[in-house]
Amino acid sequence: MNTYYINITIIKDFIITGFPGLSPRYYGPVSVLLFLTFIAIVVGNAFILTVIVYERTLHKPTYWIFFHLAMTDIIFGFVTLPKVIARYWWNDMTSSFGACFTQMYFVHSLGATHSLILMIMALDRFVAIWFPFKYPVTITNKTVSIACSMCWVVTFIRMLGIVLHALTLPYCDQNVITQCYCDLISITRLGCSEDVAYVIAVSLGNALFNLLVPLSFIIISYFSIIIAVMRMSHNESRHKVMSTCAPQIFITCLYYVPRCFVYLAHYLGFALSVDARVVITMLYSLIPAVVNPLIYCFKTKDIKETLMQRLTRFKNTKVSIAIKIVK
Repeated sequence: MNTYYINITIIKDFIITGFPGLSPRYYGPVSVLLFLTFIAIVVGNAFILTVIVYERTLHKPTYWIFFHLAMTDIIFGFVTLPKVIARYWWNDMTSSFGACFTQMYFVHSLGATHSLILMIMALDRFVAIWFPFKYPVTITNKTVSIACSMCWVVTFIRMLGIVLHALTLPYCDQNVITQCYCDLISITRLGCSEDVAYVIAVSLGNALFNLLVPLSFIIISYFSIIIAVMRMSHNESRHKVMSTCAPQIFITCLYYVPRCFVYLAHYLGFALSVDARVVITMLYSLIPAVVNPLIYCFKTKDIKETLMQRLTRFKNTKVSIAIKIVK
């Protein structure tokens, strides 16, 4: 006897478990840690956005790329963390059907956009190292702004199709998402039709496309940069080039290495427990957003010098005011 599914969604809410194996006695510390992480993401990236916008010396292609990366990080924090914090503060585990799909749409759109902007950052360094005389003409504020804007627009349009594809599935009786936020694979696995396997396959293919296509360009770009550095005769020139590329390489590794580890582990047959998978997902999703502003400030020469100049002026102003008061 064949079973036929009617494309009617029965469930109205999803239950987000968060960290499934977490004991209730740790809910308080975990919620505080997540809240502090949220504050760090918002304050750190908002600070970087403000510095880049208001400091004219930073109106350069490289820093506008940093601006867009900070935008993806801060929006991702707002999209994901408030709900999981509420889950542990007020035991609010319920997410409406529409809210869950909306969150899923933004999570995957922001991740894909971030990957493409990292690719633009790598290409920016590639042109700067290999074609230094063409760089000021080829890579301008305008071209970078257009390229980054296209990353946002094209990705959000493309991901809309993926989410609408997931909406074609009926969701009957299973509504528990073993994750800290709504993601495509977790939701589509709850579908109750024969098309679930096909929708999951399309979702995985899209995820691999979002990961591997930008990563291929990034690897080629930085490998070419390393070759260019090795060809340089002066150690001082090598050090200067590597110091300008080090922040970008570090930011890229923070984003891609954990993701590649998870995909490779799955491909090679290493079964991760549900708890480990959720923790690793949260770590590779949130740590770059927390650490990136620190990299921008302490590993990027222009931003570091700008902040030091501002700090020096502030100290001098305080000293002048103190002298006037004494007089």
